[in-house]
Amino acid sequence: MLSPADQTATATASHQLPQVTEPRNPGMALDMDWVRAVQANTSAIERRAATLPARRSVKKTHQAAWLLRAVTCIDLTTLSGDDTENRVRRLCAKARQPVAQSLLDALEMGPITTGAVCVYHEMIPAAVRALEGSGIPVAAVSTGFPAGLSPLHLRIAEIEESVAAGAAEIDIVISRRHVLSGNWQALYDEMRAFRAACGEAHVKAILATGELGSLRNVARASLICMMAGADFIKTSTGKESVNATLPVSLVMIRSIRDFYARTGYRVGYKPAGGISKAKDAITYLALMKEELGDRWLQPDLFRFGASSLLNDIERQLEHHVTGRYSASYRHPTS
Repeated sequence: MLSPADQTATATASHQLPQVTEPRNPGMALDMDWVRAVQANTSAIERRAATLPARRSVKKTHQAAWLLRAVTCIDLTTLSGDDTENRVRRLCAKARQPVAQSLLDALEMGPITTGAVCVYHEMIPAAVRALEGSGIPVAAVSTGFPAGLSPLHLRIAEIEESVAAGAAEIDIVISRRHVLSGNWQALYDEMRAFRAACGEAHVKAILATGELGSLRNVARASLICMMAGADFIKTSTGKESVNATLPVSLVMIRSIRDFYARTGYRVGYKPAGGISKAKDAITYLALMKEELGDRWLQPDLFRFGASSLLNDIERQLEHHVTGRYSASYRHPTS
C-alpha cells in the first residue's frame, strides 16, 4: 500500500497540467549540426527494448502502487466518428473516478483522477462542462488529425479554435513528408507555428512514428520538435498500422534525455496506440524510470494515450484486493 505522503503526491500530481511545475520548454534556434549528428543503432536499441518486459516484474502491493500511478498518467481518450456528447460526459465521469471507490478504500488510497480527457474539437465544450471544477484538463487533437494534410493556415486556425473553446492541451500531428524528405527546416517552422498558435495551451507533437521509415528519422524528428518548443513528444495518432513500441519509445526517451542535458528543459513523453494491458503500462513506467528517473513518472511529464488500458488496470487492482478477476464489463470507460 502507498504511504500517506505518496497518496497525497499522486492525487496532487493528477491535477497538474503539463510543465506547471517546470519551466516550460521555450524552444531554441534550429541546430542542424546537432540534428545531423543524431544516429540510431537499430540492433542495439531492439536488444535493449527486448530486455525490459523480462527484467522488470513487480508483484502484489508494489504492482498495485505502480498501476495506480499509471492511472494518473492516462489521457482517457475517445476519437471515434460516432462520438456524442453523452459518450464524452460518461468518459469524463470515468476520468473523475477512474477506479472504484471500494478498491481505493481497500488500498487505503485517496482520490485520484486520470491525467486528461482527449477528444475531437467538436466535443471540447461538452468535455469542459463535464470536467468543471475537477482540475482535469481537456486535450484536443488538432491540425487535420490524423493525417495532418490540410492546408497549414487551416491547421493553425483549428488550434486557435480549440484553445478558444477551452482545450488546455493540443495534440498536433506533424507533416510526415518533411521527415521522409529530410526537410528539417520546414518541420521546425511548422512546429514553431503550431506552438505559437497554442499560446498558453500545452502542445504535444505526434510524430506518427510507424510512418517515419527509420529509428534515425524518429530521433531527428523528436529533436526538431523539441527545438521548436514542444511540451511533449508523442508516438502515434493511434490510427496507424504500427503505433507505440518499446524500441521507438527508447529512441524518443533518449532524445528527451539529450535535450534536457543540453538545454536544462524537461519535455514530456506520451506513448499512444496499442497499450491496452496493465503489464504493458508497468513496462513503460519502468522504462521511464530507468532512462529518465523518477521525475518523469509524474503526469506533467508522462502520459499514456489510451482508453481500454484503464479497464484492464482496474481489473488487476480488483484481483489484488479480492483475489478474483471481474468481468471487463464491470469497469466500463464510456
